[in-house]
Amino acid sequence: MEPPETLYAKSGDVNIAYQVTGEGPFDLVFVPAYVTHLEQHWKMPSFTPFLGQLSSFCRLIRFDKRGTGMSDPISGAPTLETRMDDVRAVMDAVGSRRAAFYGLSEGAAMAILFAATYPERTAALVVRSAFPRRMWAPDYPWGRTEEQYEREVERDLRVFGPREQGRESVRALGTFDDEEVESYLEMLRFGSSPGALAALHRMNKEIDIRHVLPAVQVPTLVLHGSEDTIVPIEVARYVASRIPAARLVELPGIGHLALGSGGVGDVIGEEIERFVTEVWESGGWEESEPDRALATVLFTDIVGSTARAADLGDRRWRDLLEEHHALIRRQLVRFRGRELDTAGDGFFASFDGPARAVRCACAITEGMRDLGLEVRAGLHTGEWRLYAVARG
Repeated sequence: MEPPETLYAKSGDVNIAYQVTGEGPFDLVFVPAYVTHLEQHWKMPSFTPFLGQLSSFCRLIRFDKRGTGMSDPISGAPTLETRMDDVRAVMDAVGSRRAAFYGLSEGAAMAILFAATYPERTAALVVRSAFPRRMWAPDYPWGRTEEQYEREVERDLRVFGPREQGRESVRALGTFDDEEVESYLEMLRFGSSPGALAALHRMNKEIDIRHVLPAVQVPTLVLHGSEDTIVPIEVARYVASRIPAARLVELPGIGHLALGSGGVGDVIGEEIERFVTEVWESGGWEESEPDRALATVLFTDIVGSTARAADLGDRRWRDLLEEHHALIRRQLVRFRGRELDTAGDGFFASFDGPARAVRCACAITEGMRDLGLEVRAGLHTGEWRLYAVARG
C-alpha cells in the first residue's frame, strides 16, 4: 500500500494527526497502544501488511494520540476522557458517525470507556492485550506494585539510551523478531521523548475502568496472546466475564505487542475482520437510540440558602441567585457539562467523564467564595438511562 496523507483534526487547542486508508463499507477506528508515529508505521516491514489487511475490508481510521507521534506535544499526562475528545474530533473530521473500535493495550481501556460513554457512535468493540487497571489492588491481584511499576518505567525509558539497551527494552514488550525490534525501536524514538514517555506511564498508572465494563452494550471481542508476559490471560478472562456481550479468543504463541512476523498479523487481522463483518452483516451499524450510557452527574446547592435569603430580602437574593446561576453555567461550558435541571438554588448537570466533572465542581465552589456563598457539590458516576437523564 502507498502511505496515505497525514491530516490533522483540532481537539480543543491540540492538533491530532490522523490517516485514513481503505474504502470498505464501514469504519474501524484503531486506538493505539503506548507510542505511535503514523508515518513511521509504514516503515515497519511486518506492520505494513497488517495495516493493509485491515484496510482491505473497512475504512481504517488511525491517529497519534496527543503528545506522541505527529500530534502536538503536550505537557503532563492526558486523561482517558481527554483522549476520548480526540477520537471524537478525528471521527468528526472524517465524517464517521458510527464505527467499530480496535483498542490495543492501554488503547483498549480508552476504547472500552468510549463504547460505554458514546454507545450511539460505537457499533462494535475489539480489544487486545487489554487491562482495565494497571496497579495492584486487593480485588485485582494482576496489577503491578509500586516497586514493579517503577522498574518497568525505568526499563522502558532505556529505549532512549544506548542502542542495545533499547533493543532489550523492546523485546520485553512482546514477541518480536530482530527486524521488528529495530523498526519498533525507531518508531519509539521518532514518536516520543523521555519526558513524553514518562508522562504516558503516569497516565497508565491511574487507569482503572473496572466499573465501566458492565456498561458496555455493544458486541465485544476480547483477543489475548497466550505469551503475553505483561498482562496475564486471567485479566482477559476478567474483562470478558464483565462485559455483557463479550467473546474471548486466546491467541496461541502471541505476546503483548506482537507485530506481524510468523503470521501473527494475519491471525489478528482475520479475527478482527470476521468479528466486525459479522456485526455489520447482522445490522449492527444501523442507527438506534441507546437507552443507557455511562455518565457522571453533578448536583450543587447553596449552604444555608434559606437563612441567607431571609437576611438579604427578595430582590437582593434574586440578584445573587442570577450571579450564582451565571457562574455555574460558565463553568459548565468550560468543562463541557450539560445542564439538565435547575431547582431554586440547586443545579443538576451531566458530564461524559468524572475527571472533567470533578474539575468543574472545584471551579464552582472556588468561584462562589467571591460571591460570599458556600456551595455543596455531589458527584456520581454510573450507567444512566438516557430518558431519565434527558428529563432530569
